[in-house]
Amino acid sequence: MSTSPHPDTAESHLLGPADVRELVRALGVRPTKQRGQNFVIDANTVRRIVRAAEVRPDDVVVEVGPGLGSLTLGLLEVADRVTAVEIDPLLAQHLPATVAARMPDRADRFTLVHNDAMDVTELPGPPPTALVANLPYNVAVPVLLHMLEAFPSIERTLVMVQSEVADRLAARPGNKVYGVPSVKANWYADVKRAGAIGRTVFWPAPNVDSGLVSLVRRQPPSTTATRREVFAVVDAAFAQRRKTLRAALAGWAGSPAAAEQALAAAGIDHKLRGEALTVEQFAAIAEHRPTPA
Repeated sequence: MSTSPHPDTAESHLLGPADVRELVRALGVRPTKQRGQNFVIDANTVRRIVRAAEVRPDDVVVEVGPGLGSLTLGLLEVADRVTAVEIDPLLAQHLPATVAARMPDRADRFTLVHNDAMDVTELPGPPPTALVANLPYNVAVPVLLHMLEAFPSIERTLVMVQSEVADRLAARPGNKVYGVPSVKANWYADVKRAGAIGRTVFWPAPNVDSGLVSLVRRQPPSTTATRREVFAVVDAAFAQRRKTLRAALAGWAGSPAAAEQALAAAGIDHKLRGEALTVEQFAAIAEHRPTPA
């Protein structure tokens, strides 16, 4: 049985406020704060996100947390195919029916994967070329970094996240919110803010503003260190972000003196703090970790 009316026009492919309320009522959905479930109810916002993501007709898009399908339907209008990863069993069960009812001519280009995105290491069908997602703030950064690592075929990413998270992801060295998410995201991609999203386009309306972040894949820094080794330096540098690098990296290097030695070998002033360094500089430090005696 379909839980969504068959659309009469192209515009009605997408979900509006009345459609979302109807689906919520029909499915008995109770949005949970734990999973950050705030559903987009504005078709114009959906199309704005798809445009900002620069989705192309040949793209294979992976969407994380599709919810009721608001963004899914907008992506299906443009992309070659869409694979959605949904952890909520009720939403995962009903989303294919919503797609089939509202976009029957595109339903064969949609695939639903019922799983936690953090556990997904492969997807059915062709490799994804783009990632577009509305991510809850509490898992946004880990999910984003995991997907970029697990699927190197992803060339372009657009995520909608809490505004503060967007600021952190897109921050540059020297910015007060520059930190672990900023550096790690820069390992994979060129990152920038791509707009702001108000609260009224969601149901239920969140108590925070949202922001769009664009990530365009690039080669990681040229380094002999592994990603894990570089990220270990990043984590250590920001674990006590008020400390100088000499002090902050003492545990990583084995002692303050060893940290100073590694920093000197990398050409970096040991009196600096982690927020001053680029991902390339963190990679240089990782190459000079002292060998335990």
